[in-house]
Amino acid sequence: MANFTEATSSPQFEDLLKKAGNSLTVVHFLASWAPQCTQMNDVMEELAKEHKHTTFVKLEAEAVPEVSEKYEISSVPTFLFFKNGEKIDRLDGAHAPELTKKVQKLSSGGAMPGSGDIPKEDLNERLKRLINAAPCMLFMKGSPQEPRCGFSRQIIQILKDHSVQYSSFDILSDEEVRQGLKTYSNWPTYPQVYVNGDLIGGLDIIKELAESGELENTFPKSVSLEHRLKSLINKCPVMLFMKGNKEAAKCGFSRQILEIMNGTGVDYDTFDILQDEEVRQGLKTYSNWPTYPQLYVKGELIGGLDIVKELKENGELVSVLKGES
Repeated sequence: MANFTEATSSPQFEDLLKKAGNSLTVVHFLASWAPQCTQMNDVMEELAKEHKHTTFVKLEAEAVPEVSEKYEISSVPTFLFFKNGEKIDRLDGAHAPELTKKVQKLSSGGAMPGSGDIPKEDLNERLKRLINAAPCMLFMKGSPQEPRCGFSRQIIQILKDHSVQYSSFDILSDEEVRQGLKTYSNWPTYPQVYVNGDLIGGLDIIKELAESGELENTFPKSVSLEHRLKSLINKCPVMLFMKGNKEAAKCGFSRQILEIMNGTGVDYDTFDILQDEEVRQGLKTYSNWPTYPQLYVKGELIGGLDIVKELKENGELVSVLKGES
């Protein structure tokens, strides 16, 4: 199928985007070990038959990490939509009806078919969940690592200067949230800051609170990152920091280490680093170990998948996990 292809390298991916020009390109970031990705590939193939002028690309997320990192792909399946080489929309998860709607909308440039059928309550419930996802939530353009507007950049700096612990949501990644939140909170601009589910305001109000000395009393008392990491590492005698959790690994390396750990009979706990960017980045520096998964026993770093494999092969893994060696 001419308009359904696979990208296996960053240069090839960029070339596909370039050749597509102002036509729609749909990119499926997948993992071969995830059955839901296989199902969504079938959906992509059917869509490719219907939309001859749209380019459909599948890309193994772990095989082309530079592209996955660039577009902040933290789970599979994820779909990105491009025109003129620029990302214009995103869909996370295996949602075939939603993928179909987005392709129909973006390939034609028209309104989303059936969008009026979505009950308003559903969007409000989703917004409420996002607002309450953390004690302090920042809705911004971009991410704390890469703010996409000056106002977002300024508010990030203020929160950093005052050691405010927060989570964020990139409103550029979801047009429904971007427009819906304006109405939900009756606040027409971004960034927006919420504390314990209540809107505090935008940049101007945060600046006023900082200048008046009220900022510290407005936000939840923050715990230093180092203290937080130590607490997480010591939460259980054996702690595994991974992509996903015991029930569902979200990368091949994490899946392999789970299989090994489950075969030892030793009790352990996990932490999903995809759910907390601060922990994900901070732990790399704290332990001087740049990749995941990471395994800790009694607060001490053992290592990643390769080291766990070696310990298993040498017959030392169980005694290490029990803290006997």
